[in-house]
Amino acid sequence: MKAWQAISGITLITAATVLIEIPRDTWATSATISLILGATALACMAMSCILASRWRIVEQMFGGLDQLYQTHKWLGIWALVFAAYHLVFKAKLDSWDIVPILELPRYWTRLARQLSIVALGLIILLALNRNIAYNRWRWLHKLSGPLFLIVILHWLSFKSPIILASPSGIWLAGLCTVGIIAAFYRLLLYPFFAPGGEYKVASVSHGNKAVHLELAPVKTGFPFQAGQFGFLAMKEAGLREPHPFTIANAPSDTGNLHFVIRALGDYTQKLKAQVKVGMSANVFAPHGRFERIAGAKREIWIGAGVGISPFISWLDDKAHGHFERASLVYCFDPSRAFPSLERMQQMADKAGVRLIPNPSGGEALATAIRESATEVDPHQVQVSFCGPQGLLKRVKELMKENGIPAKNLHYEFFEFR
Repeated sequence: MKAWQAISGITLITAATVLIEIPRDTWATSATISLILGATALACMAMSCILASRWRIVEQMFGGLDQLYQTHKWLGIWALVFAAYHLVFKAKLDSWDIVPILELPRYWTRLARQLSIVALGLIILLALNRNIAYNRWRWLHKLSGPLFLIVILHWLSFKSPIILASPSGIWLAGLCTVGIIAAFYRLLLYPFFAPGGEYKVASVSHGNKAVHLELAPVKTGFPFQAGQFGFLAMKEAGLREPHPFTIANAPSDTGNLHFVIRALGDYTQKLKAQVKVGMSANVFAPHGRFERIAGAKREIWIGAGVGISPFISWLDDKAHGHFERASLVYCFDPSRAFPSLERMQQMADKAGVRLIPNPSGGEALATAIRESATEVDPHQVQVSFCGPQGLLKRVKELMKENGIPAKNLHYEFFEFR
C-alpha cells in the first residue's frame, strides 16, 4: 500500500460515512466539506499513530517500514491541511441535527477546539524540523500520542451530526481507539515487547569516519533475511536512543550481527568514538523488505557510501545463489571509502559477483547500466539501489535512457526523520 492509496482510502471512507448523516441538499456546502475534512484529519492522525507502532502486521501491509514511515509523514501533513480548512470554515448548518457526543462546558469545548489545531501543528512542525538534535526530537515527537488525545476531545465535545452509533461515529471511534493503543504501546511498552534481542559487542573495526561492529547474542539471536535492518540501542549513557542500521551480513549459525556505520551525525560520531568490545546493546528487528528479485536475467546492485551495507549481506547470502547474473556497482568517495575497495573486491570475488568500482565523478555506473541493457532484454534487467536521493534520481534517468522499465527499480527509503 502506498501513501496516496492510504490517504485516498481514508478520505473516501470518511466522506461516505459522513454524508450518510446529513441531508443530501446540504452536501455541496462549505460546512459539509469542513465536516468531512475535520473528520478526515482525525482519521489520518489515528492512522498515523497506528503506523508509528511498528507492528509487524502493519509493516507487511505497506511493504516495509520505509514505505510505512513515508505514509506516516504524509498522513500528518495532509491532516494539517484538512484541519486548516476545518478551522477556517464552520462545520455547522441550521438544518442539521447537531449534538455533542460528550457534553462539556462551552469554555472547555472552545478550548479543546483551539488546542487541537495547535497540537496538530506542533506535531507536524516537530516531525519535519531537522534542526532539532535527534535525542531531543525523538522525545518531543513522542508527545504526538498525548497531543492526539486533545484532538479526540475536540471531536467528542464538538456539536455535529455525527453520533457515536452512526457509521461515521463507529469508523472514527474504532480508528481512534486503535490509534490510542498504538500510541501508548509505542510510548511505554515498545522496549519490552518489540521483536529483537540483547547483544554484546564482540568486535570493533574503525575506518575513516566509519565503524564496523560485530554483535553476539547474549542468549539467542532472531531470524532475519539478508538486506533487512534493525534499530540499534546501546546500553550506554548518551547512546540509548534506537537508530536504524542495515544488518551487514546474512544469517549464520552463531547468530552474530554486523553493522557498518558511517559517522555522519552527532549520534553516530559519538558511537564511533565510544563503542568498545563488551558493551551491551538491544537490537529491535528485523525490519524492511530489501530482497533480491527472483527470476531476473541480469541484476545490477548499486550501493553508495554506507548504502553498500545491504549488498554486503547479499554477498554473504549463499542460500539464494545465482551470483553469476549480478554486478555490484560500488559508488564511493576514495578519501573515506569504508569498507575499502580492496575489501569489497575480496568479498565480491568470494561470492562470484562482478564488482564495478565507481569513485566520485566516475562513469562506471552509467556504463554498467548501458552494457546490461544491451547484453539482455532491458525488461529482464533488475536494478537494486541503496544510497542518497540525488544518486537515485541519476539511476532513474539512466534506466529510462536505456529502456529499463521504472518498475524494475527496487529501493528503500532509509530516512526515518
